[in-house]
Amino acid sequence: MAVFTAVTRDEAAAWLAAYPVGALLELQGIGAGVENTNFFVTAPGGQYVLTIFEKLSRTELPFYLDLMAHLAARGVPCPQPIRARDGATLGELKGKPAALMTRLPGEAVVSPSAAQCAQVGALLASMHVAAGDFPDGPPNPRGPQWWCETAPQVSGFLDPPRRALLAQELAFQATISRLDLPRGPVHADLFRDNVLFAPDRIGGVIDFYFAGVDAFLFDVAVTLNDWCIDHASGAVVREKAVAFLDAYRDARPFDEAERGAWHAMLRAAALRFWLSRLYDFYLPRPGHLVKAHDPEHFFRILELRAGPADETPDL
Repeated sequence: MAVFTAVTRDEAAAWLAAYPVGALLELQGIGAGVENTNFFVTAPGGQYVLTIFEKLSRTELPFYLDLMAHLAARGVPCPQPIRARDGATLGELKGKPAALMTRLPGEAVVSPSAAQCAQVGALLASMHVAAGDFPDGPPNPRGPQWWCETAPQVSGFLDPPRRALLAQELAFQATISRLDLPRGPVHADLFRDNVLFAPDRIGGVIDFYFAGVDAFLFDVAVTLNDWCIDHASGAVVREKAVAFLDAYRDARPFDEAERGAWHAMLRAAALRFWLSRLYDFYLPRPGHLVKAHDPEHFFRILELRAGPADETPDL
């Protein structure tokens, strides 16, 4: 979440009038994240999140809105799109697609406990099970094709050791097939700031706008690489990882193909976020309240996952 498009109170109030939630009481920009413009909205009908989509088009957005509605109907605590009086879930604000969602309770945790990691593992498995009957959607927008397109744009900013690691990892991942792994719609960005605890139990999961069809195992790897590590070093914290994986496995057991591909997926997940952070750091978009994440964090994680001493538990 971030604020790239400035919106005045009067503009927001006029836009909100199309929704059956009452008049605007409060508008607050949300500064976290790097993709869309977001505001907290308070109205007589409750508390909401207004999202202006900076990259996704009107033709792409129904997948994300429909996926959230599908998951919410199956008990996953995620935002529900609010329909305007004309029945539409997608509107337009400042010439860009925009939507109003329910605001979920809770706050993100910075240093999760093993018990919280277990809750996230159970949540992620429930999302994958619930997505099993969702109609097919677009592929992961930050998958291997995007890696190959983005790497040449950022490699010139890297020193020789980092450039070498990037080339080596791309070559390794080119040998890995994900098509034989169980797959479906995945969140693909289930970091700590996208899960809300209220206070000791999960209040909701947010920010589905990197979702797409991919291996469920890739989603597991992305999540473990943020929730179950020491954030100073990038090393896996075994107690947290075991709790996370055990809870996931209880709801959706891993198959033999997933067990064989596990460590490659951990590397793939680290590569994806190293590349995106490099891109956002060196080739930023103009915006307000935007702070790029440090690419070195995922460089360290990729070094560890690709090294012989990585201590991530097997599946």
